[in-house]
Amino acid sequence: MEDINIEEQDPFPVDRDGKQWRDGADRTDGNRKMGCCEKFQRSVSKWMLPEDSRNTYLERANCCPPPIFIILVSIGELAVFIYYAVWKPQKQWVTLDDGIWNSPLTYRSDLRQEAWRFVSYMFVHAGVEHILGNLVMQLLLGIPLELVHKGFEVGMVYMAGVLAGSLASSIFDPFSALVGASGGVYALIGGYLMNAVVNFREMIPLLGVFRIVAILLIVGTDVGFAIYRRFLSHETGLKVSFVAHIGGGVAGMTIGYVFFSCYNKKLLKDPRFWFCIVGYVVFVLFAVLFNIFLSPAS
Repeated sequence: MEDINIEEQDPFPVDRDGKQWRDGADRTDGNRKMGCCEKFQRSVSKWMLPEDSRNTYLERANCCPPPIFIILVSIGELAVFIYYAVWKPQKQWVTLDDGIWNSPLTYRSDLRQEAWRFVSYMFVHAGVEHILGNLVMQLLLGIPLELVHKGFEVGMVYMAGVLAGSLASSIFDPFSALVGASGGVYALIGGYLMNAVVNFREMIPLLGVFRIVAILLIVGTDVGFAIYRRFLSHETGLKVSFVAHIGGGVAGMTIGYVFFSCYNKKLLKDPRFWFCIVGYVVFVLFAVLFNIFLSPAS
């Protein structure tokens, strides 16, 4: 009787969920029943990547590391909102009042020498509607983006939008306050939108149309409401700037587009990357000098 060397045999084939394939049932002619994890990863690839990058993503796809950046940022924003809504109760916590305007996190033109406010304003929100809108958008878009591009890229785009939003507001709407994570959210939206437009034919045309129309409707409604609150609302107190939406969106459509369209490519060898980085640095330097020497809020 011939001895069988188990070590030389091929390992039992398993799917992405660790379940063993059944001969003929799950693996016939390359077609097999996919596990839940693989179905989810395949859906993510269709929504986030052009066709020529999907196979590479699926070969490497896993949830390690998990989308930790966008989840931690969302938890931080929610925690700060609860703090001002519960532990520092307002007259009407649905729309917070003096607490957030006096917060050391809120961006205010008269306190812009406290440089951390140009970033920390992202943690403060003006009410339930404000924070729910931002959390829903950044989780729905940020988690799939982070699964594909990982936390560093998504974090860079998000924070670039936050900083661009406050700097743009300090230039074009210098007397207004600033709260909310809209700069970061719009950076994610801008980067994703540009990727969907440029790779329209490869990202499933019908879904591409749906995505673009849906994004434009959401952005148009949100920006319209922000403009209404800034110029037409009769609410007393500090006015909240809407310019951060635009600044974050522009950052996303430049830096975000480069990051999100270069899956599995070396960014340092892409001239678009350096063009966007140099442009962003020039904008930041100009904004800093403007706030020091030219701002009418001085």
